[in-house]
Amino acid sequence: MIGKLIGAGVGAALGKETRKIGGPTGAILGAVAVPFVTRLRIPALLALAGGGYLAKRLADKTNEPTTPNTTTNTTTTPTS
Repeated sequence: MIGKLIGAGVGAALGKETRKIGGPTGAILGAVAVPFVTRLRIPALLALAGGGYLAKRLADKTNEPTTPNTTTNTTTTPTS
Protein backbone atom coordinates (compact mmCIF):
# COMPACT_ATOMS: atom_id res chain seq x y z
CA MET A 1 0.00 0.00 0.00
CA ILE A 2 2.80 2.41 0.87
CA GLY A 3 4.54 1.52 -2.39
CA LYS A 4 1.44 2.42 -4.40
CA LEU A 5 1.20 5.77 -2.64
CA ILE A 6 4.86 6.51 -3.30
CA GLY A 7 4.45 5.41 -6.92
CA ALA A 8 1.40 7.64 -7.29
CA GLY A 9 3.31 10.60 -5.87
CA VAL A 10 6.27 10.04 -8.17
CA GLY A 11 3.95 9.54 -11.14
CA ALA A 12 2.07 12.74 -10.36
CA ALA A 13 5.32 14.70 -10.07
CA LEU A 14 6.58 13.32 -13.37
CA GLY A 15 3.20 13.88 -14.98
CA LYS A 16 3.39 17.59 -14.23
CA GLU A 17 6.64 17.86 -16.17
CA THR A 18 5.35 16.29 -19.37
CA ARG A 19 2.94 17.76 -21.87
CA LYS A 20 1.03 14.58 -22.76
CA ILE A 21 0.53 13.17 -19.26
CA GLY A 22 -1.16 15.29 -16.62
CA GLY A 23 -0.82 15.03 -12.84
CA PRO A 24 -3.79 12.69 -12.19
CA THR A 25 -2.90 10.45 -15.14
CA GLY A 26 0.69 10.24 -13.92
CA ALA A 27 -0.52 9.34 -10.45
CA ILE A 28 -2.66 6.50 -11.82
CA LEU A 29 0.19 5.22 -13.99
CA GLY A 30 2.59 5.39 -11.05
CA ALA A 31 0.22 3.47 -8.78
CA VAL A 32 -0.37 0.80 -11.44
CA ALA A 33 3.33 0.50 -12.27
CA VAL A 34 4.40 -0.42 -8.72
CA PRO A 35 2.85 -3.92 -8.58
CA PHE A 36 3.98 -4.58 -12.14
CA VAL A 37 7.59 -3.65 -11.40
CA THR A 38 7.72 -5.63 -8.14
CA ARG A 39 6.87 -8.84 -10.01
CA LEU A 40 9.59 -8.43 -12.63
CA ARG A 41 12.92 -10.20 -12.42
CA ILE A 42 16.29 -8.42 -12.47
CA PRO A 43 17.06 -9.05 -16.19
CA ALA A 44 13.63 -7.77 -17.15
CA LEU A 45 14.11 -4.65 -15.02
CA LEU A 46 17.50 -4.03 -16.61
CA ALA A 47 16.03 -4.48 -20.09
CA LEU A 48 13.17 -2.12 -19.23
CA ALA A 49 15.57 0.51 -17.90
CA GLY A 50 17.86 0.15 -20.92
CA GLY A 51 14.93 0.48 -23.30
CA GLY A 52 13.76 3.61 -21.53
CA TYR A 53 17.25 5.07 -21.70
CA LEU A 54 17.53 4.36 -25.43
CA ALA A 55 14.05 5.77 -26.08
CA LYS A 56 14.99 8.98 -24.27
CA ARG A 57 18.22 9.30 -26.22
CA LEU A 58 16.34 8.80 -29.48
CA ALA A 59 13.70 11.36 -28.47
CA ASP A 60 16.38 13.88 -27.51
CA LYS A 61 18.19 13.29 -30.78
CA THR A 62 15.06 13.87 -32.88
CA ASN A 63 14.12 17.01 -30.91
CA GLU A 64 17.58 18.51 -31.33
CA PRO A 65 17.48 21.50 -33.68
CA THR A 66 19.57 21.13 -36.78
CA THR A 67 21.79 24.13 -37.37
CA PRO A 68 24.00 24.53 -40.39
CA ASN A 69 27.72 24.48 -39.90
CA THR A 70 28.67 28.14 -39.46
CA THR A 71 32.36 27.72 -38.85
CA THR A 72 33.45 29.45 -42.04
CA ASN A 73 36.45 31.67 -41.60
CA THR A 74 35.68 34.95 -43.33
CA THR A 75 38.13 37.72 -42.92
CA THR A 76 37.35 41.17 -44.11
CA THR A 77 39.97 43.69 -44.97
CA PRO A 78 39.15 47.33 -44.64
CA THR A 79 39.10 49.24 -47.89
CA SER A 80 40.58 52.68 -47.99
